[in-house]
Amino acid sequence: MSNYYVTTSIPYVNGEPHLGHAMEFIMADVLTRAARQQGETVIFSTGSDEHGGKIAEKAAELGLKPKELADKMSAQFSGLAKALNISNDRFIRTTDPGHEQRSKLIWKALAKDIYKSKYIGWYCTGDEAFFTETEVKANNGVCPNHNRPYEKIEEENYFLRLSKYNDAIREAITSGSFQIYPDTRRNEILSVLDEGLEDISISRPKEKVSWGIPVPGDAHQMMYVWFEALLNYITVLGYPEHDDFKQFWPADVQVVGKDIIRFHAAIWPAILMGLELPLPKVLYVHGFITVEGKKMSKSLGNYVAPLDIVKKYGVDPFRYYLLRHIPSYNDGDFSQATFEAAYNNELANELGNAVQRTAAMIEKYQDGVVGEIPPAEHDIGEYKLALQACRFDKALDEVWNQVRGLNQYIDQEKPWMIAKEGDTDHLREVLAYQASNLLEIAELLEPFMPETAAKIQAVFRDGKVYPIEGTLFPKSETKDEASEE
Repeated sequence: MSNYYVTTSIPYVNGEPHLGHAMEFIMADVLTRAARQQGETVIFSTGSDEHGGKIAEKAAELGLKPKELADKMSAQFSGLAKALNISNDRFIRTTDPGHEQRSKLIWKALAKDIYKSKYIGWYCTGDEAFFTETEVKANNGVCPNHNRPYEKIEEENYFLRLSKYNDAIREAITSGSFQIYPDTRRNEILSVLDEGLEDISISRPKEKVSWGIPVPGDAHQMMYVWFEALLNYITVLGYPEHDDFKQFWPADVQVVGKDIIRFHAAIWPAILMGLELPLPKVLYVHGFITVEGKKMSKSLGNYVAPLDIVKKYGVDPFRYYLLRHIPSYNDGDFSQATFEAAYNNELANELGNAVQRTAAMIEKYQDGVVGEIPPAEHDIGEYKLALQACRFDKALDEVWNQVRGLNQYIDQEKPWMIAKEGDTDHLREVLAYQASNLLEIAELLEPFMPETAAKIQAVFRDGKVYPIEGTLFPKSETKDEASEE
């Protein structure tokens, strides 16, 4: 089988992990688990982005050194990954010595595309970004994201010849060698390329931003945080000499949020082209999550901590909700009411009851012996296509078609009536079919809900029934009681 490499973007550690971070981790984990299920050799990397003025500023506010703050916040993101059952192989930190060393190597390798020039522009430390005169005027000189005035900055920085690669990036996208999902995001970046990319500043004076990676050969300049953060996708593989880099690059899928599409669909490809490296095969761009119809904010009182949901409902219901009820190709909304409805109606009642009823009837009527389980014969073509296109919601729709079809089959066949009639052969056939269906459903759910899949597989292993104690989806406060006909 082949090698498979998937990455998330690396979260910036100036704030706590939120629903968007959780969703991105989980989406990449689904792709990873699905690839492993197919026998691929996988590297799945995530991590934390830890340099820049925002971190230094926040650390100073808290009376900490930048590295102390970075250590504390990075641990929250790695802890979230563990809590969400994320099966990443690597967790890179941009403060890792190896990342710093390899970032300097990359800078030197890009020397032909880097030049020094004076820059005059408007800057916001909160965004770690420069803004045009038009943007500043439109916002009356105040950054709307951080409610602070833009700073007028005049400084000498290093620039990357981004404009040089404009046409080559467009060709890679339009030819399909660099695929961007969904099409709306692909069209968005093509519009940017049609306008033409401008060369961009990739360093800041050390006197302005001292927390970062020094520019090789210039003690007065530091690499711009977002520039060196992008390099993590190859530094984590040991660029340029390690076998992992040689065997796993280019990435099969890179999962990022829509707010950083320009970095990943324009600047990152230009860096790779400058290094004479192939581009990622797929860039999947997900949307944002609101809460109860509003942007999530602690000041609005609608902040949802991922770990609070996991603690109450379990990790798989949380994964399920984000993957099925947040549109894979658009923005979505998290609400307590819709989460509860999905938990009770779809997970506990539809899937949970199908497992409980089947196991209970095999125990009651056949002393817990399933007998020979026939292979499942459902067409899973649409499921596979959805996964390949990062349509996680559509893939789970396909699984739930089977779940609902199985419940319909149970209600139509009425095994309890067959048992009353004494037709043991037909009853054995019906219950074996139910078990077969559930094992197939478990296999399809494995990348999405690994704990649930394992529980279902354990119930029907060895042609016998090993009932679940309690329910398939217990809450921390109450346990839903499943019923048998």
